[in-house]
Amino acid sequence: MRRHSIRQHWLLCLLLVAGVALRAASQIAYQPALLYIDSKKYLFGTQYRPWGAFDPLGYWLIILRPVLEFTSLAGVALLQHALGIAIAVVLYVLLLRLGVSRWLAALAAAPILLDGYQLVAEQTIMPDALFEALVVAGLAILLWRPRLGLGAVIAAGLLLGLSAPVRQVGEALILPALVYVLAVAGTWRTRAVHGAVLTACFVLPILGYMTYSAVSLHDGFELSNMGDEYLYGRTAHAADCATLNVPASALVLCPKPSAAAALGVDGLVNVGLAPGQSYAGSGQQLATALDSGALQRQFAYAVIRQQPLRVAGDVFHDAIKLFALTRDGQPGDTPIARWQFQDSYPYYPPGITATGATSANIILALSGGGTVHVVRPLAVALRGYQLHGGYTPGPVFLLSLLAGLGGIIAWFRLGERRLALACLLITGSGIVLLLGADVYEFSWRYQLPALVTLPVAGALGVTAMARTYRHARDVSGDGVEAEAEAEPDSEGALDAG
Repeated sequence: MRRHSIRQHWLLCLLLVAGVALRAASQIAYQPALLYIDSKKYLFGTQYRPWGAFDPLGYWLIILRPVLEFTSLAGVALLQHALGIAIAVVLYVLLLRLGVSRWLAALAAAPILLDGYQLVAEQTIMPDALFEALVVAGLAILLWRPRLGLGAVIAAGLLLGLSAPVRQVGEALILPALVYVLAVAGTWRTRAVHGAVLTACFVLPILGYMTYSAVSLHDGFELSNMGDEYLYGRTAHAADCATLNVPASALVLCPKPSAAAALGVDGLVNVGLAPGQSYAGSGQQLATALDSGALQRQFAYAVIRQQPLRVAGDVFHDAIKLFALTRDGQPGDTPIARWQFQDSYPYYPPGITATGATSANIILALSGGGTVHVVRPLAVALRGYQLHGGYTPGPVFLLSLLAGLGGIIAWFRLGERRLALACLLITGSGIVLLLGADVYEFSWRYQLPALVTLPVAGALGVTAMARTYRHARDVSGDGVEAEAEAEPDSEGALDAG
């Protein structure tokens, strides 16, 4: 029976072997784990408030805090690699249940197994692998059975809602999930019940974390306090300062075009936040950080009201970077090298250094993680793999997105309403997660959800289009045969005459 299963699913088995081998190499090459600039705020959680207040700490609560009670950071990285493998298997089985062929389902799971940027994220103490797992689990539960039961709605709502305290962009998932739940319900009563239950379950983990933030962290009743700053960065990057009508006190925040291009959204957010620092090459300073926050908000809203098309165009310009053939950083982007394997252990001064008070070894020791160790031959091999083809090319994402959108229409035309809505759910989830992140800032890290959504949507779309083609061919063939049978033989007609 086992041999028969392996023969049936041989392509997935090969991909799983490759995915496990790459993860084992990553685990051995960079011990105990990789640290990123933001890793400190997750590692120290409530003890490191200057960082912890910026983003929700769901990752610390769900993964780091419990796992580090029993093991080290190497165990965290191992768990995250296991999540990556599990995501691929769940996506493969889900696609089979939705009628996708085995080889196409395996190809849709390949990006999450083989993409070098995914491998880096799993080896790094960051929330991305957990976020992807929650998203996939929630979507899989919604799509698992032809008929959506109340239990599935509850479970999916809780899982998708739990993704928001891990990465705040998860809030956007309520839109495609709610559309799907309302569309698949058979009656208005069922729609009302399922829609209300999904919304309540989705909101519950978010409200729970916000209460925790207000009561235990004293950060206020919110997921994050960085929204206005990043909205300022996006709008400042897009603004035409020559035609912008804002008070003189806020005009200091308007960067010169050269500064905006060089700094990008992330640079604009982090330049001048401290009192007395200049803003983006303007040469003007602010007196206090409090003034800075209020003016950033005033400036951002003024740009959105007066120049909405410039803001939308700026977001679109960043969004299409995902579809580039190669992975090349552009001026102003968060450096792509941060998500690439390096020949040696990477550092990010001043927060994470090789020596001194903020050295990686001290940070890891305080977290129960041992000391930094790099197996250079493996690190060099992984870097070579990633930089020379070990990633998902942008055109694959573009074709997957187009196929997913086309599949929605094709499934409806075939009368397969459930599959059309499944395609809509997965494609819509990918779009809202990617655009939701790009609204604030483009980063190659924020493109990782594309790996678990767009190829799956593409596989469903290609399946729909293939069936549409076969259906049209069969109908055309039946028509020709019917016409041939109806046309009388010429000699027979003469004889009858």
